[in-house]
Amino acid sequence: MGTSLQELGRSIKRLQTRHHREMDALLGEIGTTLVQWDALRAVGRNPDASSHDLAELTFQTDQAFGTLATRLIDKGLITRAAGKGRALRHRLTPKGQEILKKGTAVAEKMLSKSFAPLNEAERAQLLGLVLRLLPEKEPGDQTPL
Repeated sequence: MGTSLQELGRSIKRLQTRHHREMDALLGEIGTTLVQWDALRAVGRNPDASSHDLAELTFQTDQAFGTLATRLIDKGLITRAAGKGRALRHRLTPKGQEILKKGTAVAEKMLSKSFAPLNEAERAQLLGLVLRLLPEKEPGDQTPL
């Protein structure tokens, strides 16, 4: 009897869901959400990126990212300026940089705890196996959560 592919897929999804729930709760303590922190991370890594590019990097539609960007602007976390054509360009504000820094520390702590049962070699092996299943490059490629 082989490994159940459905069980494998479901287990990966369960781990991802657990990470998302824990991150959202912990990020709430610093005044943000996982979705907002991920957007700040994308803007921070890609200053002056267009709304479309940032939508792809955060696994959102253009419309959803536009709504999110408006919220982030209202909170004073990012700025948006006209670019070439109809493109809008985004940058972090100092307040956005601070929330990103705090959120990154939260993520590192939570993920460190989550993956603590695995030693370094096992974590490297797990990463290697997951990366083998993914295309070489696709929209949204970033450092994992």
